[in-house]
Amino acid sequence: MSDSTFNSCFTHQFKLNYEDTEKVAIGYSVSSEDILAGGHLWRIVCYPRGDRHEKENKKGECLSMFLRHESESKDAKAIFEAFVMDKEGTVSSSHHSRLVRVFAPKGSGGGIGSLGWRSFVKRSVLESRYVTNDGWFVIVGAVKVVQEEDPLDLPPSNNIGSHLGLLLYSAAGSDVTFVVDGERFAAHRAVLAARSPVFKAQLFGSMAEATMTTSIPLHGTSAATFRAMLRFMYTDACPEEADDSDSDSDSDSSPGEMFHDLLAAADRFDLDRLKLLCARKLWNNVCEDTVADTLICAETYNCPQLKRKCLGFFGEGKDFKTKAVLTDGFARLALEFPWILDELREKVGGSA
Repeated sequence: MSDSTFNSCFTHQFKLNYEDTEKVAIGYSVSSEDILAGGHLWRIVCYPRGDRHEKENKKGECLSMFLRHESESKDAKAIFEAFVMDKEGTVSSSHHSRLVRVFAPKGSGGGIGSLGWRSFVKRSVLESRYVTNDGWFVIVGAVKVVQEEDPLDLPPSNNIGSHLGLLLYSAAGSDVTFVVDGERFAAHRAVLAARSPVFKAQLFGSMAEATMTTSIPLHGTSAATFRAMLRFMYTDACPEEADDSDSDSDSDSSPGEMFHDLLAAADRFDLDRLKLLCARKLWNNVCEDTVADTLICAETYNCPQLKRKCLGFFGEGKDFKTKAVLTDGFARLALEFPWILDELREKVGGSA
């Protein structure tokens, strides 16, 4: 096993004897040392007979690969790539994968601290295609820590949250009710008008005559999305991906869908800070499978920073671009926003 590091990148090579790995238990692992890259500590872990948490790997039929973020200070975005070396010592084209994610600090209890592939390659495939005549095979993990020079800028938050949040949850003094998907939300006209120019016009401006009733139906958004938007308007807090205590169990949307819908609502009601927060959340979850859908969202709701970053993502490498253009999202992008293909060609060159 060997390592090489340079600036914010490093690789680690696992050279393992196939017969020896046949004798280890499921859940047994070999790993790199903690490696410093991009100001963070990282560890690559290989399970020769699979991670013990993989339900479909009870017989140890798959090899697993993971990248762990070992720093406790702050989040870090990294590109993790893993591949098998063939018998001639070249990179396998069929067992070569990449992921891009934001990793949470170690021990933070939230977000993603470890990521990889539980079924990276089947052991039967390893034996037939990659084990050399003397019984060895090689797996390589490569990491690039992304140092963002142009992050999505956020205006400073304020401290109105705690008291106004209690006002929202108690409904004390509420003077308007919104009905969304059959669910009723009590609110305060003055708070909504102070936070949103759209609500100000609807509740106090020239549109007010039509909305003087205390019960207003609201269409075009879901109850879960409106609840999250309302909470932001009172507390200035954006929901977390997996820790939204106010979300209902009847919502089946993924984190990406949730922030997409919330960004659309923020655009509709002119909530610029919420819109930028949602854009950052979407960018933090971008990968080959989601970049086209995220680019559609950025174009639809006028998020130039998010759009610029998504366009740049296609230039990360040939494998990134190839996988991204094969998704349903890219097909929809080409159909509904054909001019973006010209922007992609200009940005990354070649065909898109």
